[in-house]
Amino acid sequence: MRASFSVPLLALFLVTACGGPAVEVRTAPTTPTAAGEQAVQVTNNLSQAVNVYVTATGSGELFLRQVPANTVERVTVQGVANGSMVSFKAVTMDGSRTYQSRSVTLKGVYPWSLP
Repeated sequence: MRASFSVPLLALFLVTACGGPAVEVRTAPTTPTAAGEQAVQVTNNLSQAVNVYVTATGSGELFLRQVPANTVERVTVQGVANGSMVSFKAVTMDGSRTYQSRSVTLKGVYPWSLP
């Protein structure tokens, strides 16, 4: 009787132990922009997430962050000097649509709505 009782407990223990921890993936919360820091405030009115990029005049495209569907996020622009001429680009996750901002001087927070 004792052996029949320990086998189910051992099986339960093995199943529980081998299941591994649950993993939750989330986006880091947006933080207020510090004085002198540049950012783009993306209002994503689309039904899918977008990847947001910045391009400074004379330099390559730099990935900033993925912005979820139907959200507003302030995205810090690092690696680009204050006062630089830049444009922003957003690409939908399925790659079917691309949105481009006009060229702007990067100072403070630039508001940008999609679409």
